[in-house]
Amino acid sequence: QLELVESGVGLVQPGGSLRLSCVASGSTLEPFAIGWFRQAPGKEREGVSCIGSVAGDILHADSVKGRFAVSRDNAKNTVYLQMNSLKPEDTAVYYCAADPPPFGRYDDVGGYDYWGQGTQVTVSS
Repeated sequence: QLELVESGVGLVQPGGSLRLSCVASGSTLEPFAIGWFRQAPGKEREGVSCIGSVAGDILHADSVKGRFAVSRDNAKNTVYLQMNSLKPEDTAVYYCAADPPPFGRYDDVGGYDYWGQGTQVTVSS
């Protein structure tokens, strides 16, 4: 059974940076596409970024393009979300999730079989 744990809880000022990690246990991450989602209070969970089982397959939501980067280290069973130029509207609980093949839409919450517990990111001065 694949288990995911996010880390990188942070309070950061607008314009700052933060890196989140998603560490897997119980199985190798290699066959999975990994998505990052976020959920702000009172809002639906939304897809932020995704990296396919092939590291070159990367997608970002328009709201984070040019500011966020996603990468994976299969040897460490870890996926990273590097967040730069953070804005107050990026404040949310961030989740990583794993989607086994065949892969669906990167932002389809229902398409992911495994989820981490979430980690809070707060962007505030």
